[in-house]
Amino acid sequence: MSLTPLRIAVIGVGNIGSAHAKTLYTNSVEGAVLSAVCDTDPKKRLIAQEEYKGVRAFASTEELFKARVCDAVIVSVPHPSHAEVCLQALSADLHVLVEKPVDITVTKAIQLNKAFKASGKVFGIMFNQRTTPIFQRARELVRGRELGEVKRSVWIITNWYRDQAYYDSGDWRASWQGEGGGVLMNQAPHNLDLWQWILGMPKTVSASCEYGKYHNIEVEDDCTINATWENGAKGVFITSTGEYPGTNRLEISLTKGKMVLESSTLKLWKYSNDEREFCFDPSKKPSKEEVEYSETVFEPHRGGHRLIVQNFTDAILKGAELLSPGYDGINQISLTNAAYLSQWLDKPVTLPFDNELYDKLLEERIKNSVTSKKEGEFSPQSTYKDRWQVNW
Repeated sequence: MSLTPLRIAVIGVGNIGSAHAKTLYTNSVEGAVLSAVCDTDPKKRLIAQEEYKGVRAFASTEELFKARVCDAVIVSVPHPSHAEVCLQALSADLHVLVEKPVDITVTKAIQLNKAFKASGKVFGIMFNQRTTPIFQRARELVRGRELGEVKRSVWIITNWYRDQAYYDSGDWRASWQGEGGGVLMNQAPHNLDLWQWILGMPKTVSASCEYGKYHNIEVEDDCTINATWENGAKGVFITSTGEYPGTNRLEISLTKGKMVLESSTLKLWKYSNDEREFCFDPSKKPSKEEVEYSETVFEPHRGGHRLIVQNFTDAILKGAELLSPGYDGINQISLTNAAYLSQWLDKPVTLPFDNELYDKLLEERIKNSVTSKKEGEFSPQSTYKDRWQVNW
């Protein structure tokens, strides 16, 4: 197996898959080339062959793996097939980068993690917003305890607006059978991942999800999550695809300060002493405490998908540490599954929860899922789509 350059095949060349293929085909990833594409849709294969001259197109993963034309794959098929295709690629002795979410259940995530840990293969997930400097800085401040312990976090992330035409563009969209969920499964996984990446995983989750509130869909397009962490910190996560233009604002309150992330700006308040100390010290008055305020404006961040592919390539060729390991996908899908389970049971859910119960309740919804065949528009993505940006 030759790894110089790294031969990467893209499995699933819909909107995001074709964007990954374009990135590789234009030599935008150092040390990697697009060696093949694979899709069951003959129209997409034809478009891919016209767009990526000289690159082979396969109708099935079996044909792709039998041809031995790749060292690694990017999996960008519909969510419920992620684990299945990843395991097929692993059986073919290939490295894997999977689109988010890792799959639609924690059960599948556990299965994948066990398989890859036993294989020694590189396993990454496309949490591209981890490459954004403002989120990286927030994580440093929280994890480094520079501002003390977390008290509360509030993330209003409602600028994932989608119109009805978006949902009508494919029969797999916005159904329990096709996607395994709605905004928490498709758009907000990036933010749920960042929430836990910055703050760590909560212990309990309580959620209110509204199905088809703003669109003609059977899954949620609006959701509010309340979470509690081990130290008693509280968190609120509000997301929707039905508010325009929406808001993207993350506020984190800590014992030695506060931060607000909005409009590419990190606003920071640092206290001279820990609030938990001066609260109970009669010799100190809050009004007398020194507060250092600063603002840092970050340049608009683009190209996070390419950076994740580059990091994935470097991990294989150079042993670089993955910024977004595939194993981390279990945290985001745990939050999503826990939110759904809380809604279904109408009570808070403690993590880890009963995976078998979740799978059973999800399967009931999949059996009753209503999907209609839709002829949506598709075109290869030669430019970076606005809806994949951080959207400040």
